[in-house]
Amino acid sequence: MEEDVIILPPNYKLYNDRSIYIGTFLGGPLVAGYLAAENFKQLGQRSAVKTAWIVAIIATILICSMVFLMPGIQNVPRILIPLIYTGIAQFVIYKYQGDSIKRHIAEGGKIYSPWRAVLIGIIGAVVLVAIIAIPVFLFLQGEITSPS
Repeated sequence: MEEDVIILPPNYKLYNDRSIYIGTFLGGPLVAGYLAAENFKQLGQRSAVKTAWIVAIIATILICSMVFLMPGIQNVPRILIPLIYTGIAQFVIYKYQGDSIKRHIAEGGKIYSPWRAVLIGIIGAVVLVAIIAIPVFLFLQGEITSPS
């Protein structure tokens, strides 16, 4: 005897992989961490939320350190670094969330608009620039005003 079972679509939204790549490219690893953490939270994977943030913060520190400290970095095409961290984010999202995102969509679950990821990416870029620029500005102000 077969029973008719109505399966309701998930009542939450996720960021799909394309939206995460766009946001990551615009805003860096912190945005990737935020978007991945939001997905993990909606998927009920609470421990992965913390891991996503830790990885994003470490990646951001490493990239910023590399950009400021690596000799010859000015010879590297500016587009290369965002392409590299976006590619890494693409691999990680595919590995840890790809199946869940596909299943969510197949079950009728909704996804956030890519424009939302664009906005988050832009906000993330502004925050990152502020985090970097404020200490640099304060350091330079100290250098300018300190007696020689």
